[in-house]
Amino acid sequence: MKKRFYLSVIALLMGALACNLPGGSATSPTATNAGPDAAFTLAAQTVEAELTRVALAQPTTPVPQNTSTASPAPIASATTAPQLSPTASPIPCNQASFVQDVTIPDGTSIVTNAPFTKTWRLKNTGSCTWNSSYALVFDKNEKMGGPDAQALSGSVAPGATVDISVNLTAPASAGNYRGYWRLRDGAGVLFGLSTGSFWVDIKAVAPSPTPTATSLVVLPPAIAQINAPVVAAESGSVRSDGSVLSPKNVGDTESNVSSQGFLSFDISAIPAGATITEVKVDFSDYDTLGSPFGLGCLRMYQQNYGTLDGGDYVGGSALGALSRWCNTGEVSAVAVDDDLKAVIQALVGSSRARFRVQFNEMNTNNNGVGDMVRFGNIKLIITYTP
Repeated sequence: MKKRFYLSVIALLMGALACNLPGGSATSPTATNAGPDAAFTLAAQTVEAELTRVALAQPTTPVPQNTSTASPAPIASATTAPQLSPTASPIPCNQASFVQDVTIPDGTSIVTNAPFTKTWRLKNTGSCTWNSSYALVFDKNEKMGGPDAQALSGSVAPGATVDISVNLTAPASAGNYRGYWRLRDGAGVLFGLSTGSFWVDIKAVAPSPTPTATSLVVLPPAIAQINAPVVAAESGSVRSDGSVLSPKNVGDTESNVSSQGFLSFDISAIPAGATITEVKVDFSDYDTLGSPFGLGCLRMYQQNYGTLDGGDYVGGSALGALSRWCNTGEVSAVAVDDDLKAVIQALVGSSRARFRVQFNEMNTNNNGVGDMVRFGNIKLIITYTP
């Protein structure tokens, strides 16, 4: 189509040029003056201009544009790691923790070949109750004449503490010695502390040289000491109205009811045949309510009661006091008591020493004011030779 159009335009232009050639009826002054070459040049320029005009007049086909919009790349969302709930570790059946050395702290010096009693205070931190099927067993190192195994006595519930004793003998040669011990349950499973076995550690020392006739030296026997613990389940107070309470309070109440204290000490760690050399009572952990010493002097009596009940209260004026404290200064002091020493000596081989503490001059002053001595951690300090 375009080719025919261009040919028609050229033909028309050529015809027009022919009219302007020499000999035509209408003579152009320019063509006449320029000659035939100029006429051909003008015709070529005219064709070129016309072709340019036609080209510009043609519609153009638009280049298609990519109108699609690129979708943004998906953004990965952060994934939060699942939060794990803390899970409590199960408590093992058999487990113990060390509380204290009741006797023979580490490094204690003991004469060679001398017998002694080692006592550990342990706590049952497992979930199973220790009973008589459980045993203390020797583990390793220095046995010091101890048994291979020794059954536990009584029952120790989870969370409770127990004093475990074993009779040993210092080695024959001077030096430092340590023996390791563990516990064993009824099924024969061994266990100990979370850190392993517990131990007894001593320094065996040679006795002084044999005295000569001119230099007589008297050697003291081996000495051991225990802090006999109060048995909480067997101790407390009994009031004149028959009520039994766990606090160890002595005095009277604002209702003018008298209160007496009852103390049960565990002395099972003292070996049979031991000789008691000294006894002290440490009442220093206490406080007061009102003016308790307005009721008189605080006195201690031996009373071998069984299960504590209202019938253990003693009315009236009692006789046979072992010790007395007439003011707070005396209660705070820790003093040797020979009368208590005689009582403990008579009880060697027993497991308990039990006492009653009361104000003897008057049970109550009837003034409607509470007057009390309230005891905390009471200690019975016993020194002996095995």
